[in-house]
Amino acid sequence: MLTPDELARYDRQIMLYGFGEAGQEKLKKARVFVAGAGGLGSPVSIYLAAVGVGNLRIVDHDTVELSNLNRQILHWQDNIKDKKVDSAITKLGKLNPDIKVEGVCEMITEENVNELVGDADIIVDAMDNLPTRYLLNKTAIGKNIPFVHGAVNGFEGRAMTVIPGKSACLNCVYHGVDIPPEKFPVIGTTPAVIGCIQATEVIKYIVGLGNLLTGRLLNYDALSMTFSEFEVNRDPNCAHCGNIQGR
Repeated sequence: MLTPDELARYDRQIMLYGFGEAGQEKLKKARVFVAGAGGLGSPVSIYLAAVGVGNLRIVDHDTVELSNLNRQILHWQDNIKDKKVDSAITKLGKLNPDIKVEGVCEMITEENVNELVGDADIIVDAMDNLPTRYLLNKTAIGKNIPFVHGAVNGFEGRAMTVIPGKSACLNCVYHGVDIPPEKFPVIGTTPAVIGCIQATEVIKYIVGLGNLLTGRLLNYDALSMTFSEFEVNRDPNCAHCGNIQGR
């Protein structure tokens, strides 16, 4: 049941056609795993907290650095040298005290990923390297839960949503290609846009509204202010999802 305060807080979204109190109840019960509390993880977490997702688990092993502050809006000057997950818990708790926010300061590895994801309903990829993205993609497929991918570089970004057994996965797109980790340029507004798209995909999936970014890779180019998309088909020989039947 929604409390009177929750009905007031979420009044404008409850008014949406097809959303209603039932949709808000779904958000309240949802468990979302956010991998990363940086440039993408910040807007993702902020808007999922604001919309009333009841349980957020955020995993990030880094501490806040001065160079993060042009884009990682969960963290402020006073948080430099703090654990990012601690900074995130504090900010999100003040934004919406009615939800549960759990922060885990660990590196996501093959050994711990299943335990970290736990019983989450959906995984949000807010990482900055392909090996961890592949690991999360594979884990989502193994757990039969959606995987919402986002990536940024400079003034450009991309996003897609994976529904195991029904749509192409991240490995279908990149075919296991690895790019060595490196420092890359980024303007803060790019992860803001892509992170908001990812958060919207999560909300749509949980509530059951609209069409998801499945089988489509959405590309954002801020310099030309254009969005374009590419159709992505499942690879029957994909090492991650090729043997998964539609569910």
